[in-house]
Amino acid sequence: MDDLAEILKDLLAQQRWDELKALLSQKNPTDLAEVLPSLPTSEYALFFRLLEKTKAVEVFENLELEDQQKLLAGFRDEQVRDLVEHMSPDDRANLLDELPARVAKRLLKMLSPAEREATSLLLGYKEHTAGRIMTPEYISFKTHLRVSEALDKIRRIGLDKETVYYCYVIDEQRRLLGMVSLKDLVLAAPETRIGDIMLREVVFVHTDDDQEEVARQIRKYDLLAIPVVDREDRLVGIITHDDIMDIMEEETTEDIYRLGAVPVQEQSYFKAHMITVAARRVGWLLVLLLTNTMTGSIIMDQNTLLQSVVALAAFVPLLIGSGGNIGSQTSTVIVRGLALKEVTFGNAFKILLREVGIGLLLGSFLGVIVVFWSHWLQGNWLVSLAVGLSLVVISTMATFFGGLLPLVFVRLGIDPAVVSAPFISTMVDVLGVFTYFQIARLILSL
Repeated sequence: MDDLAEILKDLLAQQRWDELKALLSQKNPTDLAEVLPSLPTSEYALFFRLLEKTKAVEVFENLELEDQQKLLAGFRDEQVRDLVEHMSPDDRANLLDELPARVAKRLLKMLSPAEREATSLLLGYKEHTAGRIMTPEYISFKTHLRVSEALDKIRRIGLDKETVYYCYVIDEQRRLLGMVSLKDLVLAAPETRIGDIMLREVVFVHTDDDQEEVARQIRKYDLLAIPVVDREDRLVGIITHDDIMDIMEEETTEDIYRLGAVPVQEQSYFKAHMITVAARRVGWLLVLLLTNTMTGSIIMDQNTLLQSVVALAAFVPLLIGSGGNIGSQTSTVIVRGLALKEVTFGNAFKILLREVGIGLLLGSFLGVIVVFWSHWLQGNWLVSLAVGLSLVVISTMATFFGGLLPLVFVRLGIDPAVVSAPFISTMVDVLGVFTYFQIARLILSL
Protein backbone atom coordinates (compact mmCIF):
# COMPACT_ATOMS: atom_id res chain seq x y z
CA MET A 1 0.00 0.00 0.00
CA ASP A 2 2.89 2.40 0.68
CA ASP A 3 4.12 1.97 -2.91
CA LEU A 4 0.65 2.76 -4.31
CA ALA A 5 0.41 5.89 -2.16
CA GLU A 6 3.80 7.13 -3.41
CA ILE A 7 2.82 6.49 -7.04
CA LEU A 8 -0.45 8.40 -6.61
CA LYS A 9 1.36 11.32 -4.95
CA ASP A 10 3.89 11.49 -7.79
CA LEU A 11 1.20 11.42 -10.51
CA LEU A 12 -0.79 14.11 -8.69
CA ALA A 13 2.29 16.31 -8.25
CA GLN A 14 3.19 15.97 -11.96
CA GLN A 15 -0.46 16.47 -13.03
CA ARG A 16 -0.42 13.36 -15.21
CA TRP A 17 -4.20 13.06 -15.15
CA ASP A 18 -4.65 10.40 -17.85
CA GLU A 19 -2.17 8.02 -16.24
CA LEU A 20 -3.67 8.67 -12.81
CA LYS A 21 -7.22 8.03 -14.03
CA ALA A 22 -6.14 4.79 -15.73
CA LEU A 23 -4.36 3.61 -12.58
CA LEU A 24 -7.36 4.38 -10.38
CA SER A 25 -9.69 2.46 -12.69
CA GLN A 26 -7.56 -0.69 -12.22
CA LYS A 27 -7.35 -0.61 -8.44
CA ASN A 28 -9.73 -2.19 -5.94
CA PRO A 29 -11.92 0.36 -4.07
CA THR A 30 -10.85 -1.12 -0.72
CA ASP A 31 -7.17 -0.55 -1.56
CA LEU A 32 -7.86 3.01 -2.70
CA ALA A 33 -9.75 3.72 0.53
CA GLU A 34 -6.74 2.50 2.48
CA VAL A 35 -4.26 4.85 0.78
CA LEU A 36 -6.49 7.92 0.40
CA PRO A 37 -5.92 9.29 3.96
CA SER A 38 -2.17 9.39 3.24
CA LEU A 39 -2.68 11.85 0.36
CA PRO A 40 -2.69 15.64 0.88
CA THR A 41 -6.12 16.84 2.03
CA SER A 42 -6.15 19.44 -0.72
CA GLU A 43 -6.08 16.65 -3.33
CA TYR A 44 -9.11 14.72 -2.02
CA ALA A 45 -11.67 16.41 -4.27
CA LEU A 46 -9.49 15.96 -7.36
CA PHE A 47 -8.90 12.31 -6.47
CA PHE A 48 -12.64 11.67 -6.37
CA ARG A 49 -13.34 13.56 -9.58
CA LEU A 50 -10.98 11.19 -11.41
CA LEU A 51 -12.86 8.13 -10.17
CA GLU A 52 -15.82 6.63 -12.00
CA LYS A 53 -18.97 7.44 -9.98
CA THR A 54 -19.75 3.89 -8.82
CA LYS A 55 -16.17 3.30 -7.71
CA ALA A 56 -16.06 6.67 -5.97
CA VAL A 57 -19.05 5.65 -3.85
CA GLU A 58 -17.43 2.29 -3.03
CA VAL A 59 -14.20 4.00 -1.99
CA PHE A 60 -16.12 6.44 0.18
CA GLU A 61 -18.09 3.63 1.86
CA ASN A 62 -14.84 1.85 2.75
CA LEU A 63 -13.29 4.86 4.48
CA GLU A 64 -13.21 5.28 8.26
CA LEU A 65 -15.93 7.59 9.57
CA GLU A 66 -13.39 10.27 10.53
CA ASP A 67 -12.03 10.30 6.99
CA GLN A 68 -15.53 10.41 5.50
CA GLN A 69 -16.36 13.48 7.58
CA LYS A 70 -13.10 15.16 6.59
CA LEU A 71 -13.87 14.55 2.92
CA LEU A 72 -17.42 15.88 3.13
CA ALA A 73 -16.17 19.05 4.82
CA GLY A 74 -13.97 19.79 1.79
CA PHE A 75 -16.57 19.07 -0.92
CA ARG A 76 -19.13 21.38 -2.47
CA ASP A 77 -22.82 20.68 -1.78
CA GLU A 78 -23.32 19.25 -5.25
CA GLN A 79 -20.46 16.77 -4.79
CA VAL A 80 -21.67 15.82 -1.33
CA ARG A 81 -25.21 15.18 -2.52
CA ASP A 82 -24.01 13.07 -5.42
CA LEU A 83 -21.78 10.97 -3.19
CA VAL A 84 -24.19 10.46 -0.28
CA GLU A 85 -27.19 9.89 -2.57
CA HIS A 86 -25.55 6.81 -4.11
CA MET A 87 -24.37 5.23 -0.86
CA SER A 88 -26.18 2.12 0.36
CA PRO A 89 -28.86 3.09 2.94
CA ASP A 90 -27.17 1.29 5.85
CA ASP A 91 -23.77 2.91 5.21
CA ARG A 92 -25.45 6.28 4.75
CA ALA A 93 -27.37 5.91 8.03
CA ASN A 94 -24.15 5.00 9.82
CA LEU A 95 -22.45 8.11 8.45
CA LEU A 96 -25.32 10.46 9.34
CA ASP A 97 -25.49 8.96 12.81
CA GLU A 98 -21.91 10.08 13.49
CA LEU A 99 -22.25 13.58 12.03
CA PRO A 100 -23.34 16.60 14.10
CA ALA A 101 -27.15 16.88 14.10
CA ARG A 102 -27.13 20.12 12.10
CA VAL A 103 -24.94 18.63 9.36
CA ALA A 104 -26.93 15.39 9.27
CA LYS A 105 -30.20 17.29 8.79
CA ARG A 106 -28.69 19.31 5.94
CA LEU A 107 -27.52 16.16 4.19
CA LEU A 108 -30.90 14.48 4.63
CA LYS A 109 -32.59 17.43 2.93
CA MET A 110 -30.25 17.06 -0.06
CA LEU A 111 -31.38 13.48 -0.72
CA SER A 112 -34.14 12.45 -3.08
CA PRO A 113 -37.47 11.65 -1.35
CA ALA A 114 -37.00 7.88 -1.80
CA GLU A 115 -33.46 7.84 -0.38
CA ARG A 116 -34.44 10.21 2.44
CA GLU A 117 -37.30 7.91 3.43
CA ALA A 118 -35.08 4.81 3.37
CA THR A 119 -32.42 6.50 5.49
CA SER A 120 -34.91 7.97 7.99
CA LEU A 121 -36.42 4.50 8.43
CA LEU A 122 -33.07 3.04 9.51
CA LEU A 123 -32.26 6.00 11.76
CA GLY A 124 -35.57 5.42 13.53
CA TYR A 125 -34.34 2.15 15.04
CA LYS A 126 -32.21 1.93 18.16
CA GLU A 127 -28.44 1.83 17.82
CA HIS A 128 -26.77 -1.61 17.67
CA THR A 129 -29.98 -3.35 16.56
CA ALA A 130 -30.75 -5.30 13.41
CA GLY A 131 -33.03 -2.51 12.18
CA ARG A 132 -30.22 0.05 12.39
CA ILE A 133 -27.69 -1.98 10.36
CA MET A 134 -30.00 -3.59 7.77
CA THR A 135 -30.43 -2.45 4.18
CA PRO A 136 -33.81 -2.30 2.39
CA GLU A 137 -32.08 -3.17 -0.90
CA TYR A 138 -33.15 -6.79 -1.35
CA ILE A 139 -34.96 -8.81 -4.02
CA SER A 140 -38.35 -10.33 -3.25
CA PHE A 141 -40.80 -12.50 -5.20
CA LYS A 142 -44.39 -13.66 -4.87
CA THR A 143 -45.13 -17.39 -4.79
CA HIS A 144 -46.98 -17.40 -8.14
CA LEU A 145 -44.02 -15.98 -10.09
CA ARG A 146 -42.33 -18.32 -12.57
CA VAL A 147 -38.58 -18.94 -12.45
CA SER A 148 -38.06 -17.31 -15.86
CA GLU A 149 -39.87 -14.18 -14.64
CA ALA A 150 -37.85 -14.16 -11.44
CA LEU A 151 -34.57 -14.27 -13.36
CA ASP A 152 -35.78 -11.44 -15.60
CA LYS A 153 -36.48 -9.39 -12.50
CA ILE A 154 -32.99 -10.06 -11.13
CA ARG A 155 -31.44 -8.93 -14.44
CA ARG A 156 -33.56 -5.78 -14.38
CA ILE A 157 -32.98 -4.59 -10.80
CA GLY A 158 -30.15 -6.77 -9.45
CA LEU A 159 -27.40 -4.18 -9.91
CA ASP A 160 -29.13 -1.86 -7.44
CA LYS A 161 -29.54 -4.49 -4.73
CA GLU A 162 -27.19 -5.52 -1.95
CA THR A 163 -27.12 -9.16 -3.05
CA VAL A 164 -28.81 -11.41 -5.61
CA TYR A 165 -27.62 -14.72 -4.18
CA TYR A 166 -30.54 -14.88 -1.74
CA CYS A 167 -34.03 -13.77 -2.80
CA TYR A 168 -36.99 -13.70 -0.45
CA VAL A 169 -40.59 -14.78 -0.96
CA ILE A 170 -43.36 -12.61 0.49
CA ASP A 171 -47.15 -12.41 0.41
CA GLU A 172 -49.36 -9.42 -0.39
CA GLN A 173 -48.76 -7.95 3.09
CA ARG A 174 -44.97 -8.40 2.71
CA ARG A 175 -44.91 -11.17 5.32
CA LEU A 176 -41.90 -13.43 4.92
CA LEU A 177 -42.89 -16.83 3.53
CA GLY A 178 -39.62 -18.33 2.37
CA MET A 179 -36.32 -17.95 0.58
CA VAL A 180 -34.89 -19.06 -2.77
CA SER A 181 -31.22 -18.93 -3.76
CA LEU A 182 -29.86 -17.90 -7.12
CA LYS A 183 -28.53 -21.44 -7.49
CA ASP A 184 -32.06 -22.85 -7.10
CA LEU A 185 -33.36 -20.44 -9.72
CA VAL A 186 -30.64 -21.24 -12.26
CA LEU A 187 -31.10 -25.00 -11.88
CA ALA A 188 -34.93 -25.00 -11.90
CA ALA A 189 -37.07 -25.33 -15.01
CA PRO A 190 -38.15 -21.92 -16.41
CA GLU A 191 -41.87 -22.61 -15.94
CA THR A 192 -41.53 -23.72 -12.29
CA ARG A 193 -43.30 -21.46 -9.81
CA ILE A 194 -41.33 -19.87 -6.97
CA GLY A 195 -43.69 -21.33 -4.37
CA ASP A 196 -42.73 -24.85 -5.47
CA ILE A 197 -38.97 -24.48 -4.98
CA MET A 198 -38.69 -21.99 -2.12
CA LEU A 199 -37.26 -22.95 1.27
CA ARG A 200 -39.99 -22.40 3.85
CA GLU A 201 -37.88 -22.75 7.01
CA VAL A 202 -36.06 -19.43 6.90
CA VAL A 203 -33.70 -18.14 9.59
CA PHE A 204 -34.54 -14.50 10.30
CA VAL A 205 -34.11 -11.80 12.94
CA HIS A 206 -36.36 -9.00 14.19
CA THR A 207 -35.63 -5.30 13.85
CA ASP A 208 -35.06 -4.88 17.60
CA ASP A 209 -32.66 -7.84 17.96
CA ASP A 210 -29.17 -6.91 19.14
CA GLN A 211 -26.51 -6.83 16.43
CA GLU A 212 -24.46 -9.43 18.33
CA GLU A 213 -27.39 -11.85 18.11
CA VAL A 214 -27.54 -11.23 14.36
CA ALA A 215 -23.84 -12.06 14.09
CA ARG A 216 -24.37 -15.29 16.04
CA GLN A 217 -27.21 -16.37 13.75
CA ILE A 218 -25.22 -15.69 10.57
CA ARG A 219 -22.20 -17.53 11.97
CA LYS A 220 -24.28 -20.45 13.29
CA TYR A 221 -26.10 -21.09 9.99
CA ASP A 222 -23.23 -20.00 7.72
CA LEU A 223 -25.37 -17.47 5.83
CA LEU A 224 -24.43 -14.88 3.22
CA ALA A 225 -27.35 -12.71 4.34
CA ILE A 226 -30.19 -12.85 6.85
CA PRO A 227 -33.67 -11.29 6.47
CA VAL A 228 -35.00 -8.78 9.00
CA VAL A 229 -38.71 -8.67 9.86
CA ASP A 230 -40.78 -6.28 11.96
CA ARG A 231 -43.20 -7.20 14.75
CA GLU A 232 -45.84 -8.29 12.20
CA ASP A 233 -43.28 -10.57 10.48
CA ARG A 234 -43.16 -8.28 7.44
CA LEU A 235 -39.88 -8.28 5.55
CA VAL A 236 -38.25 -4.85 5.91
CA GLY A 237 -34.61 -5.50 5.06
CA ILE A 238 -31.61 -7.81 5.03
CA ILE A 239 -28.19 -7.86 6.69
CA THR A 240 -25.27 -9.22 4.67
CA HIS A 241 -22.19 -11.04 5.91
CA ASP A 242 -19.83 -8.15 5.08
CA ASP A 243 -21.76 -5.86 7.42
CA ILE A 244 -21.60 -8.53 10.11
CA MET A 245 -17.83 -8.77 9.74
CA ASP A 246 -17.63 -5.08 10.63
CA ILE A 247 -19.98 -5.61 13.58
CA MET A 248 -17.94 -8.56 14.89
CA GLU A 249 -14.75 -6.50 14.67
CA GLU A 250 -16.43 -3.63 16.51
CA GLU A 251 -17.87 -5.84 19.28
CA THR A 252 -14.61 -7.76 19.73
CA THR A 253 -12.67 -4.50 19.97
CA GLU A 254 -15.06 -3.23 22.65
CA ASP A 255 -14.71 -6.46 24.65
CA ILE A 256 -10.92 -6.36 24.46
CA TYR A 257 -10.89 -2.72 25.60
CA ARG A 258 -13.12 -3.55 28.56
CA LEU A 259 -11.10 -6.62 29.51
CA GLY A 260 -8.08 -4.35 29.65
CA ALA A 261 -9.96 -1.74 31.72
CA VAL A 262 -9.76 0.71 28.80
CA PRO A 263 -13.03 2.61 28.18
CA VAL A 264 -14.59 2.09 24.76
CA GLN A 265 -13.70 4.95 22.43
CA GLU A 266 -16.25 6.76 20.26
CA GLN A 267 -13.50 7.10 17.65
CA SER A 268 -10.42 5.07 16.81
CA TYR A 269 -8.21 4.74 19.89
CA PHE A 270 -5.05 5.57 17.95
CA LYS A 271 -6.58 8.64 16.31
CA ALA A 272 -7.94 10.13 19.53
CA HIS A 273 -6.04 12.97 21.24
CA MET A 274 -3.61 11.87 23.98
CA ILE A 275 -5.34 14.00 26.60
CA THR A 276 -8.72 12.46 25.70
CA VAL A 277 -7.32 8.94 25.97
CA ALA A 278 -5.59 9.66 29.28
CA ALA A 279 -8.76 11.23 30.71
CA ARG A 280 -10.80 8.16 29.76
CA ARG A 281 -8.30 5.70 31.22
CA VAL A 282 -7.54 7.50 34.47
CA GLY A 283 -10.91 6.65 36.05
CA TRP A 284 -10.38 2.90 36.04
CA LEU A 285 -6.73 3.26 37.03
CA LEU A 286 -7.69 5.46 39.99
CA VAL A 287 -10.15 2.82 41.21
CA LEU A 288 -7.48 0.12 40.88
CA LEU A 289 -4.92 2.36 42.60
CA LEU A 290 -7.18 2.97 45.60
CA THR A 291 -8.00 -0.74 45.80
CA ASN A 292 -4.32 -1.64 45.76
CA THR A 293 -3.71 0.58 48.77
CA MET A 294 -5.55 -2.10 50.74
CA THR A 295 -2.71 -4.48 49.85
CA GLY A 296 -0.22 -2.03 51.33
CA SER A 297 -2.34 -1.66 54.46
CA ILE A 298 -2.42 -5.44 54.97
CA ILE A 299 1.37 -5.66 54.58
CA MET A 300 1.92 -2.84 57.09
CA ASP A 301 -0.37 -4.59 59.58
CA GLN A 302 1.95 -7.62 59.42
CA ASN A 303 4.96 -5.61 60.53
CA THR A 304 5.70 -7.89 63.50
CA LEU A 305 5.48 -11.05 61.41
CA LEU A 306 7.76 -9.65 58.72
CA GLN A 307 10.33 -8.51 61.28
CA SER A 308 10.42 -12.05 62.69
CA VAL A 309 10.70 -13.76 59.29
CA VAL A 310 11.98 -11.22 56.75
CA ALA A 311 12.09 -13.87 54.00
CA LEU A 312 8.27 -13.87 53.82
CA ALA A 313 8.29 -10.44 52.16
CA ALA A 314 10.35 -11.70 49.21
CA PHE A 315 7.55 -13.98 47.99
CA VAL A 316 4.65 -11.49 48.07
CA PRO A 317 5.15 -10.41 44.41
CA LEU A 318 5.36 -14.04 43.28
CA LEU A 319 2.10 -15.01 44.97
CA ILE A 320 -0.04 -12.03 44.01
CA GLY A 321 1.35 -12.03 40.46
CA SER A 322 0.56 -15.70 39.95
CA GLY A 323 -2.90 -15.37 41.50
CA GLY A 324 -3.75 -12.33 39.39
CA ASN A 325 -2.63 -14.04 36.19
CA ILE A 326 -4.67 -17.16 36.90
CA GLY A 327 -7.76 -15.13 37.84
CA SER A 328 -7.44 -13.01 34.69
CA GLN A 329 -7.21 -16.12 32.52
CA THR A 330 -10.38 -17.51 34.08
CA SER A 331 -12.37 -14.27 33.76
CA THR A 332 -11.31 -13.96 30.12
CA VAL A 333 -12.51 -17.45 29.12
CA ILE A 334 -15.77 -17.04 31.07
CA VAL A 335 -16.56 -13.66 29.48
CA ARG A 336 -15.81 -15.10 26.05
CA GLY A 337 -17.97 -18.15 26.83
CA LEU A 338 -20.85 -15.88 27.84
CA ALA A 339 -20.51 -13.93 24.59
CA LEU A 340 -20.63 -17.14 22.53
CA LYS A 341 -23.49 -18.60 24.61
CA GLU A 342 -21.26 -21.53 25.64
CA VAL A 343 -21.70 -20.45 29.26
CA THR A 344 -25.29 -20.07 30.48
CA PHE A 345 -26.96 -20.01 33.86
CA GLY A 346 -28.04 -23.58 33.18
CA ASN A 347 -24.45 -24.86 33.14
CA ALA A 348 -22.82 -22.05 35.17
CA PHE A 349 -22.37 -24.08 38.38
CA LYS A 350 -20.78 -26.98 36.53
CA ILE A 351 -18.41 -24.67 34.64
CA LEU A 352 -17.52 -22.72 37.81
CA LEU A 353 -16.77 -26.00 39.62
CA ARG A 354 -14.61 -27.06 36.68
CA GLU A 355 -12.65 -23.81 36.76
CA VAL A 356 -12.08 -24.14 40.52
CA GLY A 357 -10.79 -27.65 39.89
CA ILE A 358 -8.43 -26.30 37.23
CA GLY A 359 -7.26 -23.65 39.71
CA LEU A 360 -6.57 -26.33 42.32
CA LEU A 361 -4.58 -28.39 39.82
CA LEU A 362 -2.57 -25.38 38.65
CA GLY A 363 -1.93 -24.25 42.23
CA SER A 364 -0.83 -27.71 43.32
CA PHE A 365 1.55 -28.11 40.41
CA LEU A 366 3.05 -24.64 40.81
CA GLY A 367 3.01 -24.92 44.61
CA VAL A 368 5.23 -28.00 44.63
CA ILE A 369 7.75 -26.26 42.38
CA VAL A 370 7.66 -23.11 44.52
CA VAL A 371 8.30 -25.04 47.74
CA PHE A 372 11.64 -26.33 46.48
CA TRP A 373 12.49 -23.09 44.70
CA SER A 374 11.84 -20.94 47.77
CA HIS A 375 13.82 -23.33 50.00
CA TRP A 376 16.78 -23.06 47.64
CA LEU A 377 16.51 -19.27 47.87
CA GLN A 378 16.21 -18.84 51.66
CA GLY A 379 16.76 -22.24 53.32
CA ASN A 380 13.73 -22.38 55.66
CA TRP A 381 11.36 -25.31 54.98
CA LEU A 382 8.52 -23.78 57.04
CA VAL A 383 8.62 -20.57 55.01
CA SER A 384 8.76 -22.66 51.83
CA LEU A 385 5.73 -24.67 52.94
CA ALA A 386 3.81 -21.45 53.71
CA VAL A 387 4.59 -20.08 50.25
CA GLY A 388 3.64 -23.29 48.45
CA LEU A 389 0.40 -23.82 50.37
CA SER A 390 -0.55 -20.16 49.90
CA LEU A 391 -0.09 -20.49 46.16
CA VAL A 392 -2.48 -23.47 46.10
CA VAL A 393 -5.15 -21.53 48.03
CA ILE A 394 -4.65 -18.31 46.08
CA SER A 395 -4.84 -20.09 42.71
CA THR A 396 -8.06 -21.85 43.68
CA MET A 397 -9.53 -18.61 45.04
CA ALA A 398 -8.51 -16.71 41.88
CA THR A 399 -10.30 -19.12 39.55
CA PHE A 400 -13.38 -19.03 41.78
CA PHE A 401 -13.72 -15.24 41.69
CA GLY A 402 -12.53 -15.02 38.10
CA GLY A 403 -15.39 -17.33 37.09
CA LEU A 404 -18.03 -16.06 39.53
CA LEU A 405 -17.87 -12.29 39.02
CA PRO A 406 -18.73 -12.29 35.28
CA LEU A 407 -21.80 -14.44 36.08
CA VAL A 408 -22.83 -12.08 38.89
CA PHE A 409 -22.51 -9.06 36.60
CA VAL A 410 -24.66 -10.73 33.92
CA ARG A 411 -27.33 -11.45 36.54
CA LEU A 412 -27.25 -7.76 37.55
CA GLY A 413 -27.68 -6.71 33.91
CA ILE A 414 -24.15 -5.33 33.57
CA ASP A 415 -21.82 -6.11 30.68
CA PRO A 416 -19.59 -8.95 31.97
CA ALA A 417 -16.63 -7.53 30.07
CA VAL A 418 -16.62 -4.76 32.72
CA VAL A 419 -15.15 -7.42 35.02
CA SER A 420 -11.80 -6.69 33.50
CA ALA A 421 -8.56 -8.58 34.00
CA PRO A 422 -6.99 -5.68 35.98
CA PHE A 423 -10.02 -5.62 38.30
CA ILE A 424 -9.76 -9.36 38.99
CA SER A 425 -5.99 -9.08 39.47
CA THR A 426 -6.34 -6.25 41.96
CA MET A 427 -8.97 -8.07 44.01
CA VAL A 428 -6.90 -11.25 44.07
CA ASP A 429 -3.88 -9.19 45.17
CA VAL A 430 -5.73 -7.97 48.25
CA LEU A 431 -7.21 -11.35 49.20
CA GLY A 432 -3.98 -13.17 48.28
CA VAL A 433 -1.76 -11.10 50.56
CA PHE A 434 -4.18 -11.50 53.44
CA THR A 435 -4.38 -15.28 52.87
CA TYR A 436 -0.60 -15.61 52.62
CA PHE A 437 0.09 -13.95 55.95
CA GLN A 438 -2.62 -15.92 57.76
CA ILE A 439 -1.21 -19.21 56.47
CA ALA A 440 2.33 -18.11 57.40
CA ARG A 441 1.24 -17.25 60.95
CA LEU A 442 -0.42 -20.64 61.28
CA ILE A 443 2.57 -22.66 59.97
CA LEU A 444 5.23 -20.59 61.71
CA SER A 445 3.19 -20.39 64.96
CA LEU A 446 3.67 -16.63 65.18
